[in-house]
Amino acid sequence: MRLAWILYQTAMASGLVLSAPFLLASRGRHYLQTLPGRLGFERPSPGLRDDLRGALWIHAVSVGEVGVAATLARALPGDAPLLVTTVTPTGQARAREVFGGLDRPATVAYLPFDVGFAVGPFFRRFAPSGLILVEGDYWPLLLRETARREIPVAVVNGRVGERAFGRMRRAPRLSGRLFFSAIDAFGVQTDEDRRRLIASGAPPERVHTTGNLKYDTPPPSPKAELEDCVRALACGRPILIAGSTMASEEEQVLDAYREIGAGERALLVLAPRHPERWDGVARLAADGGFAAARRTALGAPGDRADVLLLDSLGELAALYAAADAAFIGGTLVPTGGHNPLEPAHFAVPTVVGPSMENFREIAAEFERAEAWRVVEDSRGLARAWDDWLRNPLDARLRGDRARQLVADNRGALDRTLDLLRPLFFRRPV
Repeated sequence: MRLAWILYQTAMASGLVLSAPFLLASRGRHYLQTLPGRLGFERPSPGLRDDLRGALWIHAVSVGEVGVAATLARALPGDAPLLVTTVTPTGQARAREVFGGLDRPATVAYLPFDVGFAVGPFFRRFAPSGLILVEGDYWPLLLRETARREIPVAVVNGRVGERAFGRMRRAPRLSGRLFFSAIDAFGVQTDEDRRRLIASGAPPERVHTTGNLKYDTPPPSPKAELEDCVRALACGRPILIAGSTMASEEEQVLDAYREIGAGERALLVLAPRHPERWDGVARLAADGGFAAARRTALGAPGDRADVLLLDSLGELAALYAAADAAFIGGTLVPTGGHNPLEPAHFAVPTVVGPSMENFREIAAEFERAEAWRVVEDSRGLARAWDDWLRNPLDARLRGDRARQLVADNRGALDRTLDLLRPLFFRRPV
């Protein structure tokens, strides 16, 4: 096993060195400023104090997991301090916004690279008392360090995607030792996730089906000023939102928008998933002949545009409240999809593409309830939007079924808290 650790560390360090030029070239300023945190040396968000050493650590990869982490954090017993880590810049921005408003001390930092020279300083600086992994993000060295320091670890809202399952089940004994042996309890979304996790090497007695915490996530706080700006830009037209779109997907969304009449019929709000792509998507819209505006440069009331690029962080979820219909990105390209519950909170009729592997149970629920529409390509997206613009009653019924589905599936939060209490809250707080 010692040889395996040496090989793993060598591979990780080599991978960082080899990938650094690509990451800096492709993500530039968005990535460079995150390096001190990822290397374990950056001072975290303002407000870190000595008394935050020993905080309960919650790790959430990106925006979606941060929302789940916030829902959980608000319900945790007591007022013990929290350390929150993310991997992506969008996750950092959202975590700073959300956790800055909690009633307990909290600080936000980047998860360090899984190499000794980064993990060691991180643990020495924060000395966390426990670790909660949201949905699972298993880093062998990090988990080895928690075991060495006897830090309890739990997974909440866990899931096992197709690709991850395909990798781990090939060597379940190795996966069990590298990823799962240090974890004391797993709370997973579905029975299928439980089966996959056990087949991948997790101890069966530690894996429990607790449900999907995303259903228990409350709607985001309203952003009235933003909604007013967008409605003013729409000038009375319906508002279509394409949220969390991925590379090569914006072209399909713009094709669908053009097919239904573009700016003559609606305002399209386009929200790419990754900030480093904002400029390229803005050029794409302009080159396509659309009058485009940017959220960060909205003009005076009464201005008119075909497309609004949402080049801001942390505003998409709340803006769904202004939408007449929505499209969930990451679904017309094979990336596994994104969270469809955000528009469902506001009863917004929603269309998705065929790639929803990361949300298979939620997708099955939406299908059974006829609470959305699934399309294969840009033409299908155009037909869905066109139908709903022509028939608002059908659109409203779809949206109402989606909102009711969310209400009917709540309850995972209580089951998750029951799982966590024996590990982290044994003594009165």
